[in-house]
Amino acid sequence: MDIIPIEILYEDNHIIAVNKRAGQIVQGDKTGDMPLSEIVKSYIKKKYNKPGEVFLGVPHRLDRPVSGVILFAKTSKALTRLNEMFKKKETKKIYRAITANPPPKEYDKLTNHIQRNTKQNKSYIREKENADTKLAILEYKLISSSEKYFLLEINLHTGRHHQIRCQLSHIGCPIRGDLKYGFPRSNSNGGINLHAIEISLIHPVKKEPLTIKAPLPNDSIWNIFN
Repeated sequence: MDIIPIEILYEDNHIIAVNKRAGQIVQGDKTGDMPLSEIVKSYIKKKYNKPGEVFLGVPHRLDRPVSGVILFAKTSKALTRLNEMFKKKETKKIYRAITANPPPKEYDKLTNHIQRNTKQNKSYIREKENADTKLAILEYKLISSSEKYFLLEINLHTGRHHQIRCQLSHIGCPIRGDLKYGFPRSNSNGGINLHAIEISLIHPVKKEPLTIKAPLPNDSIWNIFN
C-alpha cells in the first residue's frame, strides 16, 4: 500500500503528533474512508521496517472538518497515561477559528450546558442543566481581523462534542464553512476554518513539559492571517 503523505510535528519512541488535514477522519467510520490512524500506522511500519501489526493508540480526536495537531501513542504505556491526562484535563489545547462576524466582546469566557443529539450528530446549548447536558467552558480572544473575516484564538477547557463550533455559533459567530452550525456556505474542501494550533502537556513517559504546534493550513483564507 502506498503511504499517504503526512506532516509529522513530533515523534519519539512513545508518541507521534501529526498535522491533520481538514476532511480527514481520525479513526475508521461508516464511510469506509482511510482514517489518519491507519495512515500513521503505515508510516511507522515502513519507516521502522516493523513486522506484523503496528500498535497505535488514539487518546483524543478532532472532528473530520477540523485541521491541526493530533497526538497518537506508539506504546500501550504512553496510551494509558495519555488517556488519564485527557480525562483529568491535564493538557492545554489552543485553537484558531475564522468567522465572518465579529464576536460580541474582544475577549470572553463562555460557559454553557451542551446537549448532544446523536441522531443528528449535532450539539445544542440548553439554558438549564439537565441529565443529558454537559458543562462546556472555553475562552476566546479576537487576535486579528481583515476586511471580511475575524480570527479568534480559543483556549479549550472542556472537550465536549462539537463544543467550539456550537458555542461560537451561539454567540453569533459560526465558523467559516460550518453549515451545520449556521455558516451560509460550505468550504470547497469540505472542511471548516477551525484549526488545533497547539497542544501542551507533560510527556507521558519522559515527564518533561512538551508543546507541539501545527502550522496553519496553506490556503488563501488562512494565509490572510499568516
